[in-house]
Amino acid sequence: MTTAVTAVPPAPSDLAAEHFRAEFAFETDCWDVHDALSKDADFILIDVRSPAMFAEGHVEGAFNLPHGKISASKMAQWPEGTIFVTYCAGPHCNGAARGALRLAELGRPVKIMAGGVTGWLDEGFPLVSGDGASS
Repeated sequence: MTTAVTAVPPAPSDLAAEHFRAEFAFETDCWDVHDALSKDADFILIDVRSPAMFAEGHVEGAFNLPHGKISASKMAQWPEGTIFVTYCAGPHCNGAARGALRLAELGRPVKIMAGGVTGWLDEGFPLVSGDGASS
């Protein structure tokens, strides 16, 4: 019996390996971001949600820059070549992808933090409140 899962067969292993390897160029996860932030992070973390949502709770050290407000003039505060990681509410939200797209269109290197705030909390990591890290 064929199910909806197997009706379309999986890709050949070499194509699957290429696909999954490429994902690491576009995404990182909450655990790796948390670990990097506890050291000397080599990227800028951007919370692309609204200032109100950011103030309710965000990853410590993140800058608040809603995806619709990302522009060349706002990004000028960071040198060319700075790596950015965007996040939003969680896997149900495409804000991180929207922010990443805007950054990529500006020629900025960018990844998404998969899972967003939901993933961060699922890992047991704390959020901080207030708007002190907002830009």
